[in-house]
Amino acid sequence: MSNIVDPLVGQIAARVRTERERRQWTLAQLADASGVSQAMISRIERGESSPTAVVLGKLSAAFQLSIASLLTLAEGPQDDTEAVAGVRHRSETDEWRDPGTGYRRRQITGPHFPAEVAEIRLPAGARVPYPAAAFAFLRQVVWVLDGHLTFHDGDTVHELDAGDTIELGEPAERVFANTTDTECRYAVILSRGTQP
Repeated sequence: MSNIVDPLVGQIAARVRTERERRQWTLAQLADASGVSQAMISRIERGESSPTAVVLGKLSAAFQLSIASLLTLAEGPQDDTEAVAGVRHRSETDEWRDPGTGYRRRQITGPHFPAEVAEIRLPAGARVPYPAAAFAFLRQVVWVLDGHLTFHDGDTVHELDAGDTIELGEPAERVFANTTDTECRYAVILSRGTQP
């Protein structure tokens, strides 16, 4: 049985707090960097609130991390020699649900895999915007698996159907929207680019 939401609230709380403390930022500094209120960050860090996808996007942009990194348990540095190939059953992976839109995200790859792959289920009528900074230092491909995705890449709008892919270029404000009356399922594949 897949774990939905509750187990991840504590993981997100730990990760956000760890990343903020690692940078020696106050709540006010993180609020300024992300555009998320201090009160909301405090509730997230205490595990009292599950952030929306939009809030996760803003926090990931401030930390210059992928959203997937914020959805994993805060861990210390990992040794690449520990990487283990193997089967990950669906019952062993957590699924996070955005409390605002019902958007669901399941991480497909483990922490040692060199690329991050996530499966997204975007409900009918849902719209999830992300700031340009959430895409900094990332190379990303979106692959529509089922349904129809209206993808806003800055000022350009792409209508994507099952089987369509889009490789993202320079960071821009982006919106994932489902303007249909059925769920859209897509994969996000990303790898890190060069950091300053």
